[in-house]
Amino acid sequence: MMKKMSISTSKTSLVLFLCQIISALDVPLDSKLLEELSQPPTITQQSPKDYIVDPRENIVIQCEAKGKPPPSFSWTRNGTHFDIDKDAQVTMKPNSGTLVINIMNGGKAEAYEGVYQCTARNERGAAISNNIVVRPSRSPLWTKEKLEPNHVREGDSLVLHCRPPVGLPPPIIFWMDNAFQRLPQSERVSQGLNGDLYFSNVQPEDTREDYICYARFNHTQTIQQKQPISVKVFSTKPVTERQPVLLTPTGSTSTKVELRGNVLLLECIAAGLPTPVIRWIKEGGELPANRTFFENFKKTLKIIDVSEADSGNYKCIARNALGSVHHVISVTVKAAPYWITAPRNLVLSPGEDGTLICRANGNPKPSISWLANGVPIAIAPEDPSRKVDGDTIIFSHVQERSSAVYQCNASNEYGYLLANAFVNVLAEPPRILTPANKLYQVIADSPALLDCAYFGSPKPEIEWFKGVKGSILRGNEYVFHDNGTLEIPVAQKNNAGTYTCVARNKLGKIQNEVQLEIKDPTMIIKQPEYKVIQRYGQVSFECIIKHDSTLLPTVTWLKDNDELPDDERFLVGKDNLTIMNVTDKDDGTYTCIVNTTLDSVSASAVLTVVAAPPTPAIIYARPNPPFDLELTGQLERSIDLSWLPGDENNSPITSFVIEFEDALHEPGVWRYQTEVPGSQTTAQLKLSPYVNYSFRVIAVNRIGRSQPSEPSEQYLTKSASPDENPANVQGIGSEPDNLVITWEPLKGFQSNGPGLQYKVSWRQKDVDDEWTSVIVANVSKYIVSGTPTFVPYEVKVQALNDLGYAPEPSEVIGHSGEDLPMVAPGNVQVHVINSTLAKVHWDPVPLKSVRGHLQGYKVYYWKVQSLSRRSRRHVEKKILTFRGNKTFGMLPGLEPYSSYKLNVRVVNGKGEGPASPDKVFKTPEGVPSSPSFLKITNPTLDSLTLEWGSPTHPNGVLTSYTLKFQPINNTHELGPLVEIRIPANESSLILKNLNYSTRYKFYFNAQTSVGSGSQITEEAVTIMDEAMASRQVDIATQGWFIGLMCAVALLILILLIVCFIRRNKGGKYPVKEKEDAHADPEIQPMKEDDGTFGEYSDAEDHKPLKKGSRTPSDRTVKKEDSDDSLVDYGEGVNGQFNEDGSFIGQYSGKKEKEPAEGNESSEAPSPVNAMNSFV
Repeated sequence: MMKKMSISTSKTSLVLFLCQIISALDVPLDSKLLEELSQPPTITQQSPKDYIVDPRENIVIQCEAKGKPPPSFSWTRNGTHFDIDKDAQVTMKPNSGTLVINIMNGGKAEAYEGVYQCTARNERGAAISNNIVVRPSRSPLWTKEKLEPNHVREGDSLVLHCRPPVGLPPPIIFWMDNAFQRLPQSERVSQGLNGDLYFSNVQPEDTREDYICYARFNHTQTIQQKQPISVKVFSTKPVTERQPVLLTPTGSTSTKVELRGNVLLLECIAAGLPTPVIRWIKEGGELPANRTFFENFKKTLKIIDVSEADSGNYKCIARNALGSVHHVISVTVKAAPYWITAPRNLVLSPGEDGTLICRANGNPKPSISWLANGVPIAIAPEDPSRKVDGDTIIFSHVQERSSAVYQCNASNEYGYLLANAFVNVLAEPPRILTPANKLYQVIADSPALLDCAYFGSPKPEIEWFKGVKGSILRGNEYVFHDNGTLEIPVAQKNNAGTYTCVARNKLGKIQNEVQLEIKDPTMIIKQPEYKVIQRYGQVSFECIIKHDSTLLPTVTWLKDNDELPDDERFLVGKDNLTIMNVTDKDDGTYTCIVNTTLDSVSASAVLTVVAAPPTPAIIYARPNPPFDLELTGQLERSIDLSWLPGDENNSPITSFVIEFEDALHEPGVWRYQTEVPGSQTTAQLKLSPYVNYSFRVIAVNRIGRSQPSEPSEQYLTKSASPDENPANVQGIGSEPDNLVITWEPLKGFQSNGPGLQYKVSWRQKDVDDEWTSVIVANVSKYIVSGTPTFVPYEVKVQALNDLGYAPEPSEVIGHSGEDLPMVAPGNVQVHVINSTLAKVHWDPVPLKSVRGHLQGYKVYYWKVQSLSRRSRRHVEKKILTFRGNKTFGMLPGLEPYSSYKLNVRVVNGKGEGPASPDKVFKTPEGVPSSPSFLKITNPTLDSLTLEWGSPTHPNGVLTSYTLKFQPINNTHELGPLVEIRIPANESSLILKNLNYSTRYKFYFNAQTSVGSGSQITEEAVTIMDEAMASRQVDIATQGWFIGLMCAVALLILILLIVCFIRRNKGGKYPVKEKEDAHADPEIQPMKEDDGTFGEYSDAEDHKPLKKGSRTPSDRTVKKEDSDDSLVDYGEGVNGQFNEDGSFIGQYSGKKEKEPAEGNESSEAPSPVNAMNSFV
């Protein structure tokens, strides 16, 4: 038994070894070969296993296959034969197995749900498709439900449930408001994977009534909307902070199963205040790098392309300042079957052996089953050359009848794999697929690979020969590859020549020759060298190469492994690089790279720039003009020009500019031809036909350009047909019924010959098949009349002369003339945003009615009247233009509380279309402007009169005025602020009870219901009693006054002594009676600072303040109740007037003095008061 097992194992190993050899016998993808060989069917295209279709469209179930002869097709549905001939709604495409089920003409998609399988069959076998599960997509409506408003306390969590209808495939969920704007999401507010909207904590701004969940069903391109959800947040103070709590998932642990290769999505959303922050970890491991992503503000962990290694416990941690909470998700990764080794097609010859291997893996481990031509192999016709061994089929001594298609099915609970692989038994003589006499070129000392692609059955043997009658190639200097390729690892010159490939099997022999050429390697024989150059100098790097004469090299220079700077100072010659006027930024490594079609070499050198030493002053000047111009190598389209440079005058010549004169077309006019580096004194110039050339050369250095050289001799080129067509061809109509075709005419030397004309062609785009053409003289415009209004035309203009036509021109698209638009924009709507800004919307005008290039829309708007004044004024229309196909615009700078009208017009290149009907809108009230003026008049001792004008722009209905004022002292400090509210219908105010001789600052503004407008300010001063001030100054400072005061004091002292003596004697005197009747004026209070009498108020009627004086007992001086009078002292003095004539003083006759009330002062009377008592 052990011996038999050993033999079996050795045989299996041998078979596997043979299989590895035979597996090279794949049928090459050569179309001619494939047409000749018989081949079993191969499925090339099929619908997906899970095929969801749009129920509104025809169902197309794909099944395409190839084979020789072409296969026929049949279908099963739900495991039984599907006879498409009996169903008028079902057809099969010609030369195809694809089914078309006609739903759009009466069929119902639901009637064709099921599991479909396609079979492609020919005389060599049958291939089958996957089981295709056909299901129509579904987008059901939301179920009706009554949604109660959500009343939530500020800081609490909230979940708004979406619960979308179950669709096929599942819908995409998103939340929007009534204006179709996506609701903003953040760490605090976000959408979960199930579509619900989660609030970690609600804030007052979350209050709204239009939380709307939308479900988008992509397959049917429909969107379903849930009824709006209302959220009302009520505030409580203070708001209580909360530690995190998980909203989803619930509990402390959960499980998740995901399939290998899919995307793993794990979610944690937490409530709490402050808003918790989410963090993810994998217990016992790291999150996979490059495949891990965080979404939805780190609430979702996303791992792409998961494998079994991603199984494990994933922990999400939600944390805020008050604490944390976590949840562990146990993830298990299962796997639907996946291929380890899928079976491959076998091409065998009669009598050969081979194997089909089908190995798959999965979790759980998939089971393997075989079918032959779509039938389980256990009940398939027997084949003595076939033996099934688990996941392998072994074939021994196959015959042509062994050709078949085998199916391997690997399945587990999560899915299945189905693969077709054919065994094709062929008897074919050898064929060589490499083209005959193919040329191979290689560089000496490099490997040479000579192809000999072949096919045959049995597999041919390949031999190589050198030369037609050479011996077979063997030995270590050659490598023979299984695909027939001959490799010469180190090719030398002596390896060049003809090589013959021979392919033979038992059915025949064939040979093919290829050629091998060995090329000399490209070398840099003089490499660039290290250079140190002074700033502003000139440096040159050489790069002289040697190469095979049959190869064309290209030389490229790099600086620091990058392209040379785009700077005219860098001059690349044939074998050098020159840098003019070197600067510090030119420091670096310069590399010369030489490329041919077969090899590449390079060499580098470093340039170091240093500062230049001080040198004597050098006189720099423009170069002298070149001389001795010579023309050589005259050809029809080119000529060689050479010259000798003049003196460069201490500034190196950087370039030469070559100009030409066309004596035939533009005598005396010199035009630019080309420019060459300053190191070059020859140039090959390109010429145009029919031009009488002469040339001159100008030298250029850093200082400037030289004078031109003397002209060269003339050279006349032969005539030819034009090389080019006019540029800038356009078709633009000037009138509604024409098309104006314009172009830039060719210049004289571009005509290439005499008789220059133009062929103008046009046709209406997508309408005319034939071109309409006309030949015109040498002009630049042609007008096509009688065209429809604004339709596209294809236009082209071709040049021609007496010798023929220019190349076929390219076509341009133009348009016939525009006409004014026909239709006005409709559905004009105005949304007033605030008192000075409005937004206008309109529906776009159909493009056909625009009748021209749509340039935009114009909005005309004007103020009809102010709602506050109800007075019309001159209408000044304003215009705003909105470019392009816009359908809305903003109207700024409106006046508040006004009535406006507007209309909208569409604009094209011709002008404006008709206006839309006038739309009336009104702006709300705003704050008023400042009052138009504020005047302060009639200053008195204690009052001021204020007059004002209403605001120029009330911007609404005035409700009141506000006056604020405050005194200003001599140091400009502000006193207390007093505020007065004044009715809106007032225009003046008398302000009383002010301090005399005091400066006041006034602030004045107007109000509407919206608020206060800007204020206007003024300052004013109450006046002072000039008479009193004058007398106080004039009297108190005189010498006689001082003497008088001394006498008065002495007299009073004497009177007091006399009174004292007489009182002691019990006598009476008249004065005593009067003193009893009248209070002694000397003991009345007086002000300490200015010597005037103190002020008293009448407690009963609040009369104006009084001032007392020292007067004879039968005289009393009283302040009058007039606002513009002052009380003076003494008798017989006339009233005084201000400089402007206003009355300021008044004196009274005899009056009884009113008793004074108030607190008495213990201070002594001043000399001024004493003097006034006895005047």
